[in-house]
Amino acid sequence: MIFWIASMAGLAVAYLFGSVPTGYLAGKLLKGIDIRQHGSKSTGATNVLRTLGKWPALVVLVVDVLKGAAAIAFAGWFYPWLWTLPSVTPPAAFDPQGWLPWAVGLAGLAVLLGHGRSIWLNFTGGKSAATGLGVLLALSWPVALGAAAVFGATLAMLRIVSLSSMLAALTAVALICSLEQPLAYRLLVIAGSLYVIVRHRANIQRLLAGTEPRLGQSLKPNAESKI
Repeated sequence: MIFWIASMAGLAVAYLFGSVPTGYLAGKLLKGIDIRQHGSKSTGATNVLRTLGKWPALVVLVVDVLKGAAAIAFAGWFYPWLWTLPSVTPPAAFDPQGWLPWAVGLAGLAVLLGHGRSIWLNFTGGKSAATGLGVLLALSWPVALGAAAVFGATLAMLRIVSLSSMLAALTAVALICSLEQPLAYRLLVIAGSLYVIVRHRANIQRLLAGTEPRLGQSLKPNAESKI
């Protein structure tokens, strides 16, 4: 029982990494506003750019990426250390090397969930794209660079952040499945990418309607999206 409780505690820490409300804190510190009441009402870097400017947005973007990478790095250290403690007795047939990728994969999902559903913001948050990039960087930098390249190219051509993020997520799935990676990592990237795309469902509706704003444009007053 102690083994499973301690293992779940590691996932809770990964969730808390993700739940740090970077964009919300930027709004409060720089302008004394709740960024969820402005622009797209999201705490992500895109809404920070729209509401606070490019430099705050860049800081939020970098920190959100680091949150994802930090959660994976933490899991990669924590679980091997935990499983060596005399007070934490694993099941008899437990294989630490075999289970480590699965523990890291679950931590990756936890940090994405924390960013999108922060406990500090009544379980609201951003779209988890930047945090997902951080997860990819820690898991497989070639996959992360490939996804970032697709994001950058799409954004440069179309200037639509939401579409760029979703195409980057799909690229990550294609790349992780084409490389020699543990099954747990592949499933993490597939599940995480689907989560990011689902978080963009309102954007998808606007893309189909031709009303999705481009980078630098403001949302219409009645828009409810959280980019």
